[in-house]
Amino acid sequence: MDLMDEDAVMEGSSSFPHTTAPDLQETQSVTSTVPPPPVQTREFRDIQVKVHIRRPESDSWAYLGRALVSQEVVGQASRVVVRALTSGKILVVFGEVSDLQAEKRGNFVVIGCIEGSRVISWSLNALNNSETLRLLASIELACYRCKLAVVDPRTHSKSRRRIERVIKEDRRRRHRRRKEQDSMIDAFSRQNLGEESVPEQ
Repeated sequence: MDLMDEDAVMEGSSSFPHTTAPDLQETQSVTSTVPPPPVQTREFRDIQVKVHIRRPESDSWAYLGRALVSQEVVGQASRVVVRALTSGKILVVFGEVSDLQAEKRGNFVVIGCIEGSRVISWSLNALNNSETLRLLASIELACYRCKLAVVDPRTHSKSRRRIERVIKEDRRRRHRRRKEQDSMIDAFSRQNLGEESVPEQ
């Protein structure tokens, strides 16, 4: 058997079948029609709250009505959105760019937001203690500046201290104004009582 005959025998006895062009096209079409695996997203259950606001020029709370609090995840960031229950209008949004401090008071979450040199306070009243804790955790998670804390922890710490200082000073001013108003009301009431006690001539 010469060399050409041996090549013919080897080619005929090969264990790897030849794939024709139509087979390749069929394989490609099947592969392209396979749907991608579903992307797993974490769902956050909305929290129903009663909303109050205290504006910088006022020392008292104003009731805005009932609202739904939802947490929206965009990429690696998230934000907390408060929408009016009836109209769906966005009342306020809390996110990583917000300068705020949130704290729990009973079934209330009180959020002090710094806008320039002013402090706007929001009060979100949840249904129970469990919902209040979940609400507080959602706000803290959405507003925590992860990148800044990792890249520049010193600046992150200074920013947190500045927020705490501004909110504390605002609280001190409000308490001082309230104390002065109470003193004026007390003095006025005493003056009226003194005038009424003077006997008529």
